[in-house]
Amino acid sequence: MILLTGFEPFGNEDINPSWLAVRRARDILRAEGLDVEALELPCVFGESAATLSQAIGTFNPDLVICAGLAGGRSRISLERVAINIDDARIPDNKGRKPVDEEVVPGGPVAYFATLPIKAALRDLRIAGIKAEVSQSAGTYVCNHIFYALMHFLASRPSVRGGFVHVPYLPEQVSTEGDTPSMPLESMAEGLAVVVRTALRTQADAKLSAGAIH
Repeated sequence: MILLTGFEPFGNEDINPSWLAVRRARDILRAEGLDVEALELPCVFGESAATLSQAIGTFNPDLVICAGLAGGRSRISLERVAINIDDARIPDNKGRKPVDEEVVPGGPVAYFATLPIKAALRDLRIAGIKAEVSQSAGTYVCNHIFYALMHFLASRPSVRGGFVHVPYLPEQVSTEGDTPSMPLESMAEGLAVVVRTALRTQADAKLSAGAIH
């Protein structure tokens, strides 16, 4: 069973492409015969993690992929590392703005995603979808849920999980500016590619996708 999550809108946005892409990816994968559930998470520190934990307990998934918006990025970002820190630049949807607080008090400094991110990067490129490996999911609610997910899964080693960032949708950016965006169908198919790769790949591919800074 596969669990996909996206976020509700936050900040000044009326939509969150991560949730729209997750719903569409769910439909694509269900049409292929896969058992997939989609869940919209609140953009709230703590509450999002509790909602995800309850869903994992309910659905008992074999694979969990969470998605979020990274406005300004031009590619689907396969996140490598979740860090144990909340450091909010803006308040969440309930006005919470933690600064230098641990996601899980006393938890490990960081967790790596257990998705085959290099193999997924390769397959996304083959599919013609712009993608990258990202070394940071930030310190806002996206990283919060990524870390919480991997902390939950630390006691479920048979379950693979990770986090994917998506860009803005074209309708969210000005036609006169240079802010990058991606069509919804490309985002959704990209998430579906990551799922397919994770289901068929045990040992990750080895290819260069690091960063100089």
